[in-house]
Amino acid sequence: MKPIALLTALLLALFAGVPASAQQMLSINAFSGTWNGGGVSENEDSVYFQTTVRDFDVIIRPEGQGFRIDWTTVIRKGGDPNKPNIRRRKSSKKLDPTSAPGVFRGANSGDPLAGEELCWARIQKSTLSLFLMTIDKDGIYTLQQYDRTLSGTGMILTFLSLSDGDRQRVVKGRLIKSAR
Repeated sequence: MKPIALLTALLLALFAGVPASAQQMLSINAFSGTWNGGGVSENEDSVYFQTTVRDFDVIIRPEGQGFRIDWTTVIRKGGDPNKPNIRRRKSSKKLDPTSAPGVFRGANSGDPLAGEELCWARIQKSTLSLFLMTIDKDGIYTLQQYDRTLSGTGMILTFLSLSDGDRQRVVKGRLIKSAR
């Protein structure tokens, strides 16, 4: 068998069982819509302490040449079971395309060495990843990574928070599309 025919046969065999959505990078339009769901937050001490339950609302929509993402996290932790301690966190980011396919720059992204937040996103296959980085006055960085992966049943969220390379928190959850 000729080398090119062998390579073609190997590639066809390799991708035969892989869904088309996983074989190529999706556009931001595939992630657009309103997504709702929930998950669980864990940290290194979760073996000893209670994990926290979280609810998620995410809206992703095209804006200009890029997109906007708005998300709300509701954290329920401790307190009286009839009146739990509830915190709500809202965030919003506008991202513009770069010259690299599937890579976006935060519209209000700053210089992390000047105490400002650096924000960027990328799409790899069926995952939209959003990154937020800050650096404190001592040079210690904090990196938050939000991976939103489309699956046959909706969207899988994995959030990871690192501080100077040490894992601080992991949140895993599932969301379903509730509106376009």
